[in-house]
Amino acid sequence: MSVEWLAMSGKEQSRQTELEEKLREVNQQLHSEMLARGFDPAQDDNVALTAPLAKIYMERENLRAELETLRGVETEGIEKQA
Repeated sequence: MSVEWLAMSGKEQSRQTELEEKLREVNQQLHSEMLARGFDPAQDDNVALTAPLAKIYMERENLRAELETLRGVETEGIEKQA
């Protein structure tokens, strides 16, 4: 267990776990949808995506950003405690 995880409140830990699970689901959905449409999922950052794929891609990026923000908050909290 990481120091960051221990320093987080129960609410923050729960939110992080929820976001990580949702991110895994969205990643899998994007991968599957890209394959179904004949795209290489490894090229998701370099391909002009159709509107439905772009929507899933943006959802994934928003989840990543929210996780980074949450992790930034937990890191700041540790630095303040030190």
